[in-house]
Amino acid sequence: MPDETVGEVAALYLGNILYALERCALSLEEEAKPLDAAFYRGIGRKLADAHGRTISRHPERP
Repeated sequence: MPDETVGEVAALYLGNILYALERCALSLEEEAKPLDAAFYRGIGRKLADAHGRTISRHPERP
């Protein structure tokens, strides 16, 4: 599928990406780096919120 966009690939693997970001945040918390952990959780929150807005505008998409 050479015509895939970054957005399409990210949407396809969004759950995996969110999981990886949370694992990263947990690891950073264990290293006593709460600000770094919050940064990665913020990225995850932005991605999840954007996905939710996309779903609400286009409910027919998976």
